[in-house]
Amino acid sequence: MTGIIFIFFACLLWAADTLIRYPLLFSGSSAQQIVLFEHLILVAVLIGIFVFKRRKPNFLSRQTLLPFIVIGVFGSALGTLAFTEAFYLANPTVVILLQKLQPIVAVTLACVLLKEQINPRFFLWLGLALLGSLLLIWPDLQSLSSSFQEGNIEHNNNALLGYGLALFAVVSWGCATVFGKKLSTKGLDSVDLMAGRFSFGLLGMLPFAFMTPTLITTIEISILQKIAILALLSGVIGMYFYYQGLKRIPAHWATLAEMFFPVAAIFINWLYLSVAMTEMQLIGAATLVIASTMVQHKPKNALVKAA
Repeated sequence: MTGIIFIFFACLLWAADTLIRYPLLFSGSSAQQIVLFEHLILVAVLIGIFVFKRRKPNFLSRQTLLPFIVIGVFGSALGTLAFTEAFYLANPTVVILLQKLQPIVAVTLACVLLKEQINPRFFLWLGLALLGSLLLIWPDLQSLSSSFQEGNIEHNNNALLGYGLALFAVVSWGCATVFGKKLSTKGLDSVDLMAGRFSFGLLGMLPFAFMTPTLITTIEISILQKIAILALLSGVIGMYFYYQGLKRIPAHWATLAEMFFPVAAIFINWLYLSVAMTEMQLIGAATLVIASTMVQHKPKNALVKAA
């Protein structure tokens, strides 16, 4: 139960960051600039933590190199970049809701890579979670269908590209969940996991800085301050809670718990951005929360048998 709660807190922080990330995109900042400076700030914070604690980074080895490339370059850098860009190109609500497909990626990889044997009961809750996801996304799918019928080609192309980027983020984050769990079993603590994630994430963003130097030279102080809040809120604090939770529960439990993020994001949009929800979406949200919570009521050996 404790692991689920940690991840729920992380999801709340990730959801809250949409209140800053979305307005930034429409105030002149590019997705590349936002994600690049997020990682620069995050790495600087982690360096400060290592210096303050007088400890040497010990997260990198032959065994951890590939997992950190996956969770850093793809999960932290490219996945976040794709997600942020999708916000600009497509309906942000649909982009958030598409994350409900993440469990399919994470559960499959957990079975293959971590040898987690999953009891059929888990798939019952997964099925209910995906049903809740469908109910949540249904009004936006209807709107998208109507847009196609009206022949709004430019809008549809942008929307499809945005949803494609969102799906790339889903796959990247699903892989990152499983490889993060794999690293947590190797004795790495949350600080080490975060240091490796953000360091490799910064490496993944450096090519964008070299190709477009104006990403660095044109940053405004006011924008930088908002990005710093993003980095501390969803990066440092959010990821710390997340890895505290991840080391306590199986990867496929974690990916269900992560499905609380889109629900929280929708309610935050409703409360602070006046984005209303239909009755169907409220039912879907309730179904999704119940499914992602009920998975932890069974004993661990009832859902995951020892491999």
